[in-house]
Amino acid sequence: MKRNHSYTDKIYWTPKLSYAVGLIVTDGSLSKDGRHIILRSSDLQLLETFKDCLGLSNKISQTKNDKWAKKPCYRIQFSNVRLYRWLNQIGVTPRKTYKLGSLKIPDKYFPDFLRGHLDGDGSISTYIDRYNTFKNPKYVYVRLWVRFVSASKDHILWLRNNIHRLKGLRGHLSQKGPYRKDQNVSIWELKFGKKESIQLLLWIYYNKNVPCLIRKRKIAERFINHLSSK
Repeated sequence: MKRNHSYTDKIYWTPKLSYAVGLIVTDGSLSKDGRHIILRSSDLQLLETFKDCLGLSNKISQTKNDKWAKKPCYRIQFSNVRLYRWLNQIGVTPRKTYKLGSLKIPDKYFPDFLRGHLDGDGSISTYIDRYNTFKNPKYVYVRLWVRFVSASKDHILWLRNNIHRLKGLRGHLSQKGPYRKDQNVSIWELKFGKKESIQLLLWIYYNKNVPCLIRKRKIAERFINHLSSK
């Protein structure tokens, strides 16, 4: 990691750091040695963006897939004791998957953190709904869903409460069974329908230069650009 005084002396919140925290919370992990931070992803562009956000020069390497993965998986690992301890202070700890709760994220940077959370474990999906065309051929609708997931109920509730407090959006919370045969725990999902999804996307993609996973932003832009053109 390049020497960066904001990390070696005192850490200051920035949009880039907040986004990186969102990725660490979802796709990242803290080693038990008290210094190493790891991020895994099947998307190289996401890891390159993460490197840029934290000013890293570490190499991205391919890592072993689990038997369920359909794409190659990559990882980046770096050592930074100061950042590691700071992450602990805001609520991110080793083996966080099931015990993650609330985090100390400043309201000003919550949209950036949320965008990282979405790019890590969340999804933006859209499809054409023709279910009622048998009643009327004009009943064709474009559906949009934004989803956030977590294995920790406390964390997903904290996420929902903050989105509602800051943006007035409620979403729908549900508990899903294990996705795979090797899992034995449920996953919590926070899902937003089209109207709330558009408001949410406008909030987290507040300008064209924010760090993000490009393929997800392209889906969002179909709706954001259409709204802006009206």
